[in-house]
Amino acid sequence: MAYRTIITGLGHYVPERVVSNNELAEVIDTSDEWITERTGIKERRWFKPGFDRTSNMGTKAALMAIENAGLIPNDIDFIIFATLSPDYNFPGCGVLVQKELGIKEVGALDVRTQCTGFVYGVSIADQYIKTGMYKTILVIGSEIQSNVFDLSDKGRDLAVIFGDGAGAAVLQVCEDENRGVLSTHLHSEGQYAEELCLLEPGSRHAKRIDMETLTEENGIWPYMNGRQVFKHAVVRFVQIINEALEANGLKPEDLDLIIPHQANLRISEAVRAHFELPKEKFYNNIQKYGNTTAASIPLALSEAWREGKVKEGDLICLASFGSGFTWASTLIRW
Repeated sequence: MAYRTIITGLGHYVPERVVSNNELAEVIDTSDEWITERTGIKERRWFKPGFDRTSNMGTKAALMAIENAGLIPNDIDFIIFATLSPDYNFPGCGVLVQKELGIKEVGALDVRTQCTGFVYGVSIADQYIKTGMYKTILVIGSEIQSNVFDLSDKGRDLAVIFGDGAGAAVLQVCEDENRGVLSTHLHSEGQYAEELCLLEPGSRHAKRIDMETLTEENGIWPYMNGRQVFKHAVVRFVQIINEALEANGLKPEDLDLIIPHQANLRISEAVRAHFELPKEKFYNNIQKYGNTTAASIPLALSEAWREGKVKEGDLICLASFGSGFTWASTLIRW
């Protein structure tokens, strides 16, 4: 019997603190107009130290997803946690969520492909479910990034873009061949790995933590080659969406909704214009959350579903591009 993977529950969580462009302009030489024009972002969420953690934000999103699926935590067979900002260098956040949910003796896997992490996680879950290995898998994307950026004029270009948040989905086995994940597509191009990266602290030194290496010049702040990222992102988004459609014998106009990784509103608009699709077929919430990296797609998908923009029978494409460079998509018949 051929199994299909369906998403049965969605959830999200964002910290309470709202940081507007005007608030950033008080500490950085920028303005609401400058940020909005270049990114589309109006505000973002920042975590509360001592209260929010990458793992417990993921847990809160997961509890919402589990409840919406009509399940309890112990119904989960496997946990996949995508993040670039784990609580600790090790262990990963997957086992921390397992502890917080009170689930015993299930597998937990962390995915470190940054912005594509959630889509990679969905692809892994889909393979496990299709082979019959697991029946109910929790996939989480969660990030705390507001504490890693240089809040100065020098770090302005990155500091204004990113935010904190979490999203989660429950994936389950289904025997209805007309529903669920139709295909997933994963790519990477490692020659551009250092075009978007955080280098320090790294394990390549004689001492991993060495004050001489922890200098601004050696990479304690994230680095992004903005021109390269923008150029590659537009091309790869188009390619990965086309790949999903062609694999299933479909056309862009067949899509009901595209949920892109919330990298930059200008990128999303460029991709939408390429496909000549109306605005209502692209879902964007970067305006109020910024770029939440691995959390951006599940957070957006959860919000779109709650707003009634994801309905049974809809053809949904999740598409992402990010550090690595990596890019990925999945096509879902809801």
